[in-house]
Amino acid sequence: MPAVRLVRWAAVTTAAACVAFPLSAAGPAGAGHTDARRPVFLVRPVGHRSPVDAVGSYAPLSVLGAPTVGLLSNTAATEGITPATAQGAGYMGRSNVLRLASGRWKYVPHGRTASVVVAAGDPAARQQIAQSGAWLAAGRVPGGSPAQRAAAERALLTMRALLRPNGAMAAGWSPGWMYSWPRDSSFACAAFAHTGHEAEAYRILRYSAATQRADGTWEARTRLDGSGPPDGRRWQLDANGWVPWSAWQWYQTAPRTTRRARLAGLYPMIRKAADHAAASLRADGLPPASPDYWELMTATTNIGTAAPLLAGLNSSADLARELNRPGDAARWAAAARRLSAGIAEKFAPLGYQRTVDGQHGRDSAAAFMAPPFNTAPADLPRALVATYQALLLPNGGLTPGNDRTAPWGGNAWTPSTSFFALAWAGTGRPAKARQVLDWVLSKRNPLGELPEKVDATGRPSSVAPLAWTGSITVLTLVALDGKGLPTPPS
Repeated sequence: MPAVRLVRWAAVTTAAACVAFPLSAAGPAGAGHTDARRPVFLVRPVGHRSPVDAVGSYAPLSVLGAPTVGLLSNTAATEGITPATAQGAGYMGRSNVLRLASGRWKYVPHGRTASVVVAAGDPAARQQIAQSGAWLAAGRVPGGSPAQRAAAERALLTMRALLRPNGAMAAGWSPGWMYSWPRDSSFACAAFAHTGHEAEAYRILRYSAATQRADGTWEARTRLDGSGPPDGRRWQLDANGWVPWSAWQWYQTAPRTTRRARLAGLYPMIRKAADHAAASLRADGLPPASPDYWELMTATTNIGTAAPLLAGLNSSADLARELNRPGDAARWAAAARRLSAGIAEKFAPLGYQRTVDGQHGRDSAAAFMAPPFNTAPADLPRALVATYQALLLPNGGLTPGNDRTAPWGGNAWTPSTSFFALAWAGTGRPAKARQVLDWVLSKRNPLGELPEKVDATGRPSSVAPLAWTGSITVLTLVALDGKGLPTPPS
């Protein structure tokens, strides 16, 4: 769950059950900024280890300023739209050109890095609008209704705006979100692949290969120029599942004339990732404890790491077969069987709760056991219903989990809620999937962008747009259309 923890999951004030410690933060270029006069503290839930290793630097109070609510972009340069600018404004058709309340247009011209305001009908702005529409038309816009297709179009344009020329995928365009997370990037890669935008999907995979660490793992996030992590945040093992899974999804849709050669170029990345994942499994078949998508360390193995690793090992084994690497395929398939058995033994009796010790409650990551990640175990449908009901908030969305020590408050998180739309679309529950998806889409802001959170009153909050939510939304709409999404064979 990318972003500065202060904004994403932490409270600003301490409580009896929490321990405060300083949070490091960086600006858009990754340079740290310290404001010792106005420190802001992260509150860590009791029983959790710190997700940030760096000590002694503080999040500047500026991170609490108004976040973006939309994007201007020429695909090479992107600029956030502030709430003040968005007042009375709207996008021009299928583009990132903004019509201001005054009637004039605001956009980032080709070859420029900052926006300009021009008269309505400006020829260069019109050309950018036409180019955006042509890009959408060159692919596939999923959705069974005009409203769904409009939401998919906006999500795709947002993902395109957040994708950097080097393949880095920004999580969002506010301080703290302007980094590339392997997890978010992998979802965007799959969404691009299944909507006919293979070039963008492949670019993300190339960036993942370029930023992989020597031991086959990835940092929790990197600066957008690929120069490394912006802080000492713990790396997360789940990336070793997400990246191979996204490569497998890309391969299913890539042009047959070039995909095998391109896969061969990506294969060293896949081998290192899968070998590390396989070697991490313990005698019980499960991986070690690692920060999960909550970006909180757990004392025991969590489902948010185990399920993605299972998807990644199955994906890697199938890709090895495609390249006629039987030794690799057999080794990773065997590891996947061990992991699957470990999940069945330790997590299934708990209803796929967050941790194997059963001490941290339900977790929306239970949905990672469903397609398009993994073939759903027979007992998963019941667990999904129980988890959804346990995490459902009065505002109609879901909290990431019901761990009593996690300070989620009354905010619903759109990624966590969207997981269930995707899972139910993949397990033969289209009506339930649409019900959840309709709720998510109803929370788009006035510009049509999907927010990260929805507050207790049902209003969009935190940053918008968020690449992860957009990607899950697009994948869900694809899954609900026709043949659905493929799942790596187990």
